[in-house]
Amino acid sequence: MGIIDHISNMCEVTSTRKSKRKPLQTVEIKVKMDCDGCERRVTNAVSSMKGVKSVDVSRKQSRVTVSGYVEPKKVLKKVQNTGKKAEYWPYVEYNLVSYPYAPGAYDKKAPSGYVRAVPQAFQIPNTPTEKFTSMFSDENPNACEIM
Repeated sequence: MGIIDHISNMCEVTSTRKSKRKPLQTVEIKVKMDCDGCERRVTNAVSSMKGVKSVDVSRKQSRVTVSGYVEPKKVLKKVQNTGKKAEYWPYVEYNLVSYPYAPGAYDKKAPSGYVRAVPQAFQIPNTPTEKFTSMFSDENPNACEIM
């Protein structure tokens, strides 16, 4: 059996061509935009890139969301070439973090409902969580018997 397996492996056709297509992804960037001209300049710069499917600009949140077959570094570089200060979106929604007031997480400049994504704000995985609200609830039949 060893010889037959060896010969079949030698005759097997393998493709050496690598897939050059980038995966579909969404890139979120924080850009300070003051007027319609700034918004239009950023939108035109990003939408002219190859592989971009959609561009969503929120001037109120200073946020640009780009979806398509693009690389995040190239999108960031393209936005920075417009003359605007840009960085990757550093915020997460307030209700997704366990400790929103952890040091470094609360940011006064963050849009409403968002906090900065820092490791201290998230719960450490594999740690037990206790629901104190349900431990002493009247609806819980196994609640504290001293009450």
